[in-house]
Order: sequence, then structure tokens, then C-alpha cells
Amino acid sequence: MESYSSYFQSQSGYGTSWNFDTFKNLGEISPTVQSHLKQVYFTLCCALVASVVGTYLHILWNIGGLLTTLACLGCMVWLLSSPPYEETKRCRLLMAAAVFEGASIGPLVDLAIQIDYSILVTGFVGCAIAFGCFSAVAVFARRREFLYLGALLSSGVSILFWLQFASNIFGGSASLFKFELYFGLLVFLGYIVFDTQEIIEKAHFGDLDYVKHALTLFTDFVAVFVRILIIMLKNSMENKEKKRKRRD
Repeated sequence: MESYSSYFQSQSGYGTSWNFDTFKNLGEISPTVQSHLKQVYFTLCCALVASVVGTYLHILWNIGGLLTTLACLGCMVWLLSSPPYEETKRCRLLMAAAVFEGASIGPLVDLAIQIDYSILVTGFVGCAIAFGCFSAVAVFARRREFLYLGALLSSGVSILFWLQFASNIFGGSASLFKFELYFGLLVFLGYIVFDTQEIIEKAHFGDLDYVKHALTLFTDFVAVFVRILIIMLKNSMENKEKKRKRRD
């Protein structure tokens, strides 16, 4: 208890000192939950590698599209409906879903490579940093501190859905598209924090289904990556258009 109280005291106020021991102290997170988180993040890394393979397959054979998106959703549904004890099967389904997801976003990645390869690298690094920072916020925060975000984020997703629905029917302006893009990025960054704390909370109560939890974080990562990549592509094309107009 003494170590827990010292950790929380170090978090309150600007006048308190910070040291590496505080950083190592995970507050109320037990060794079992810490081990679970390591397993979740390792599985997430494997899923991201599988997604890169799927993107590469699209670049080679142009396989990404509606079919790969449906296949990805099918694998996810199959995974979530499979019992937790079928661990090997569920891991394979997760990797298959990741490959299909990578192929589905392949056209966007291919476009980024054609315009400027550095956009892809910068976008991925930026997404990884954002994901790591927001995950760290959730891990080092007090338990349940950010679980209230669920209702707000669900409302945000509903707003995004209706904006997309309205723009498809009535047509959307450039400003509306920009709002959807940045608001969507903000919502899914919030989901990283919320989902991470929810995973920690569930693990405290014995839910150690690392495959399902890795799937949750994988979908968050892809959602953030796609939006960051679109923002960077849009900015790059606008800058090139401005330079072209100056030359003319």
C-alpha cells in the first residue's frame, strides 16, 4: 500500500518530484495483469506484421477491395464467436483478419507510396508514437479513470456515422470532409485510452482473453493510421498544388 500511495501522490500537483521508480510503478496493476498486457501487445505486434504482409500482397497482385474487407469482417466475427479455449484457431483467425485488413487498406498505402514514400513512413511512425503515448496514459492512470469515456466515444462514432450518411445522400463539402477526418482521429485516439483501460479492468476480474483484446487494439491502431495517412496525403497534395500554381 505504501508504494501505491507514493505513486498516486507523485501524480498530483506540479510541485512533486518525478523519478524512474515512479515510472516503473504501475499502481494497482498486478503482475498477472502486467503479464497479460505483454501478451496482448506481443499479439498486436504480430497482427501488425501480418497486416503489412497483406498490404504487400495487394501491391503485388492488387487484391485489396470489397472482398478482402468482407473476409476481414468474417474472420473477426468467427474469432469473436469461437470459445476462448480454441487459442490456436483464434490466433490464426486474428492473423488472417490482419492480412485481409492490410490488403483492404492497400490501395491507400499504394497511393501514398506513389506520391511520396516518406509520407507512409512518417504516418506509421506518427501513428505508433500516438498509440504508444495514449496507451501509456491508460496504463499509468488510476484504474477506471477513463472508463467513463465509453459513452462519449460511442456518441462520437454515431456522429461520424450520420455525417457520412448525410454526405453520401446530400453531398459533402471539403470542410465537412476535413471535420470528419480530424474528429474521427480524435475519437479513435480516445478509444485507445478507453479500450486499454477496459482491457486492464477486465483482466483484473479474470478475463485474460489476449486474442480478443489484441483484436480490439488492432482495430484502434488501423483506424488511427488510416486517418493520419489520409491527412498527410491531403496536406502533401495541397502543398504540391500550391507550388504548381506559384510556378504558373
